Amino acid sequence: MHRPDSIPRPLVRANQWVIVLAVLLSWITAWSGWLVVPLVAGLLGRLFGWNPVMRFAKLFLRKDPSTYVPEDRRQQEFSQTIAIVCLAVALIAHAFRWTAVYWVFSAMVAVAAFVAILGFCVGCFLHYQWTQYRYRQHQRAKHV
Repeated sequence: MHRPDSIPRPLVRANQWVIVLAVLLSWITAWSGWLVVPLVAGLLGRLFGWNPVMRFAKLFLRKDPSTYVPEDRRQQEFSQTIAIVCLAVALIAHAFRWTAVYWVFSAMVAVAAFVAILGFCVGCFLHYQWTQYRYRQHQRAKHV
């Protein structure tokens, strides 16, 4: 089955809001278990192409998914991978009572998701920089 090269923006936003809300709930309640929700959703999305948050949000779309502003799938997958790593590190840090590490990594993922909601995707920026770096390395290798 062919997956489209883009994801409708409302589905991406729903996923970002779940990340932000899960982190805020984990801070407010002092229960890091909230972080499992976006972590598992992200893992399922990356490993199996099935993100339950986006599937649920899709039920509320009022128009055909193709009519919404598209978000590039590769950039979103790259960003989701970063979010998964940050959430996992925060959960592990909390389990080992590494409080500073928990706060830093949970804050990083929450801020990145919130800034993305506002319109600037940190993960997309990093993906672009990584792509440019790889391109420059490839060009240098051709000229050696």
